[in-house]
Amino acid sequence: MARVKRGVTSHAKHKKVLKAAKGYYGRRKNTIRIAKQAVEKGMQYAYRDRKNKKRTFRSLWIQRLNAAVREQGLTYSRFINGLAIAGIEVDRKALSELAIHHPASFAAVVEQAKAALPAAKAA
Repeated sequence: MARVKRGVTSHAKHKKVLKAAKGYYGRRKNTIRIAKQAVEKGMQYAYRDRKNKKRTFRSLWIQRLNAAVREQGLTYSRFINGLAIAGIEVDRKALSELAIHHPASFAAVVEQAKAALPAAKAA
């Protein structure tokens, strides 16, 4: 049986890592040992931050909604409660976009939420 030389596989692996390390500073971009560590760490950060990105954006939408709703004379929590009682199921991202780009439509949604609130207190 002929022996297997591993040069082709190694070069392919190294090329893959060095391609991923493109743009890194210093030896991290061209020395395989250091580049491999840097790329692995970069992948860990990428995985972690894909989760954090969702949190960050949700928090941003909530802040925008709170600001927009306070102009209409409500707080964020009472607004969300009013939406739930009124049976309006629109996510925070869509509501945030509505508040920014279509203030008149957002005001109508806020009015519906406001109208649903006193009905719940009387019941």
